[in-house]
Amino acid sequence: MKKSILLFLTLAASLMVNAQPTKRLQEQQAQKEAEKSPTAVTISDRARSQYTAQTAMPTEVQWRRDIYRELDLKKEKNAALYYPEQPLGDRVNFFTLVLNLILDGKIKAYEYRLDGNELFTPDNELDVENMLDKFYIYYTKDEKGKYKIEPTDIPSPEKYYIKESNYLDQLSNFQTRVTAICPVLMQSDFGERPTAYPMFWLNYDEISPYLGQTQVMTSSYNNTSNMSLDDYFVMRQYEGEIYKTSNLRNMPLSEYCETDEELQAERARIEKQLKDFQNGLWSEADLKEDMKAQTTDETSTKKQKEPKEPKEKKEKAPRAPRQSASGGERLSVH
Repeated sequence: MKKSILLFLTLAASLMVNAQPTKRLQEQQAQKEAEKSPTAVTISDRARSQYTAQTAMPTEVQWRRDIYRELDLKKEKNAALYYPEQPLGDRVNFFTLVLNLILDGKIKAYEYRLDGNELFTPDNELDVENMLDKFYIYYTKDEKGKYKIEPTDIPSPEKYYIKESNYLDQLSNFQTRVTAICPVLMQSDFGERPTAYPMFWLNYDEISPYLGQTQVMTSSYNNTSNMSLDDYFVMRQYEGEIYKTSNLRNMPLSEYCETDEELQAERARIEKQLKDFQNGLWSEADLKEDMKAQTTDETSTKKQKEPKEPKEKKEKAPRAPRQSASGGERLSVH
């Protein structure tokens, strides 16, 4: 009897140790399959906070200007985002990386709104299936609702929009950081000039940990010249022309520059202003004087709005009679 009880307890303990919930087994199996994929990028929460070369932007700065650039992937410096066109071993291009991260639910993408500005809020999150249908990207869905796209069906954007924040911190150090990225497809109908179709906005802070684990080749002449995608953006290895700045009317340069000459001149003016700030030609004293002038204007405006106290009327003293040239008196007229 004792032997039977002992045998039963041993068998029960063995079953408890070896048994695992079906859900956990499925998760482990799915993770193994994901790790086999050449486009898979896995990262822990701890590593997510460490795999970025970009520091957070302070909440309070002395001066800030946000600009939007257009990166043409036909330019040599931007080719690192385009190649390889198809996965090559464990190497993929930037768009393939972020698209797979979106499909796996690891990062979020946000709708490209009509005003062209990014809005990283829950109500503006991208409807993935709607985006895939909109841009004619062929996909399938498994029984769990997970999207699957073959590498040959993934498009290759020819341009990217990026947003840069240029600012002077509290120590008067000039800083530039990328804050948002948008892939742009170029499509033409019936032989017409290709039209730009922005796909979605990405919050750079959300994707930078994954970019820190992805290496890209940055030179056609030295194929061992590699760096992470995060370093590529942080060190500003890209080349892009300004197409918009944050302004009160939210107008791109093309709307208020009537000719190409004016457009190029405006771009050069903005670039010079940024360079002057970076090189310290705009001194801290100038900045403080500017802020002081602004404060003075605000104070002056405020005083003008304040009701003025009525002035008391003072009685005028009677004028003394004028002396005529002959020395006689002349009565003054009141």
